Amino acid sequence: MERLIPRFTFDGVKDADISTYPVTTEDGLGLHLTRFLREESDDVVLLIHGLTSSSDLFILPEIPNLASHLLDNGFTDVWALDFRMSGRYPYSTETHGFNLDDIALHDFPPAIAELRRHIGDRRVHVIAHCLGAVAFAMSMSAGTVTDIATLTCNSVSLTPRVPAWSKLKLSLGLWVLEYVIGLPFLDPRFGQARPFTRPWMVSRAVSVFHRECDVRACHMQSFQWGAGKPAMYEHSNLLPETHARVADICAGSGLSYYQHVRKMIKAGRAVRFADRDSRYAALPRDYLANAADVETSMLLLAPSNNRVFTDSNIHMHRLLERVAPGRHELAVLPGYGHLDPLIGKNAHLDVFPHIVDFLKRHSS
Repeated sequence: MERLIPRFTFDGVKDADISTYPVTTEDGLGLHLTRFLREESDDVVLLIHGLTSSSDLFILPEIPNLASHLLDNGFTDVWALDFRMSGRYPYSTETHGFNLDDIALHDFPPAIAELRRHIGDRRVHVIAHCLGAVAFAMSMSAGTVTDIATLTCNSVSLTPRVPAWSKLKLSLGLWVLEYVIGLPFLDPRFGQARPFTRPWMVSRAVSVFHRECDVRACHMQSFQWGAGKPAMYEHSNLLPETHARVADICAGSGLSYYQHVRKMIKAGRAVRFADRDSRYAALPRDYLANAADVETSMLLLAPSNNRVFTDSNIHMHRLLERVAPGRHELAVLPGYGHLDPLIGKNAHLDVFPHIVDFLKRHSS
């Protein structure tokens, strides 16, 4: 297949000094931060991707991307973190037992410490997506990260809710994939596998039920996440170039994270995965228990056509209003799905201004 846009490119961010900084987790993984700097600022923004994606989510060269939008609108020191869920690493398709507690406990604290080593005590605003948003909100609730000025969560935060079809996939589907088909991970690129291999057959079977487009990676992503045709976004919100390379944007993923999400869905909120595991004793069993004590203001982005986490952020805002009235904000995004608020061709007109306005109102 001819590649029109390079993978793992920084071409989408112009007129910025770009540098990378390694981060080592306490449990032995190497992560990295990328800095896009025009000039130092009192307000620093950190971008955090979700499961299967990476920092590339925020720097797509074919659209006016979020990193560039922030740089152009006064936030001239933007960072992006590739943590262990990143599609830039092999971790997600290895046979591992990582869960969101690992991220809240081991990934974000050293990343924030490395960030602070370079920026000092300036205000830090975090913009997070998908399970990255869930995990970062967990970190704040657990107190493993502190002194965050604002947190913007796209699609979901501490109250993940999913469609009925997704609940079935999270229960029976995980068992079938691991113990019947024998696949420890899912990858949008299964359609490119050699004919009649298990990945190839899974992709072909999924595509039978997805006639909405001819991109097999798009079909697989709908199978991986959500319930819809497509599940992840509205086709009309994407440029053809973006749609053609969705496997570059959201890559393969191991199944262990899904198991933690399944437990959260049953609980109705973010909870610790392994209650009896002493390695996680520092984390709360219920991450919403002290929601009233978290003083960081949150902006909850709620896409109206969210077929991955449905009305999760609307529900979350309702709960937060009961314990901390007026502290947090909700922005419903008409006509958007789970991912297109960040990669949509018009996101710079419809979505990013909500974020910039929120950040500016909390920058003094």
